Amino acid sequence: MKVRDIVDSLHLKVLSAPEGLEREVESCYVSDLLSDVMGNAEANHAWITIQTHKNVAAIASLKELACVILVKGNMASDETLSQSNEDGIPFLSTDMETFEVAGRLYAMLQ
Repeated sequence: MKVRDIVDSLHLKVLSAPEGLEREVESCYVSDLLSDVMGNAEANHAWITIQTHKNVAAIASLKELACVILVKGNMASDETLSQSNEDGIPFLSTDMETFEVAGRLYAMLQ
């Protein structure tokens, strides 16, 4: 499944790196603890989080994640979005709660 499919199905707002919407998503990782994501997320995962600072973009790039989904209406800073644009990793946003996004994404990936 492509990031674009998730955006369309869940009505997510694309905040950055629209060229990355063609990235493949193989699974999902849900965590707000950056060290947990660094240690456990895998390439081509979508990352669901409330974290919005620049280190999120750095970790997404380091782990070669497919995208970052910010929940609860959280928006990343201009600095974070600029970094994600450089790395080509889309940051997406939704007003949904983490539980709802994770459940819907899980169902889509099955």
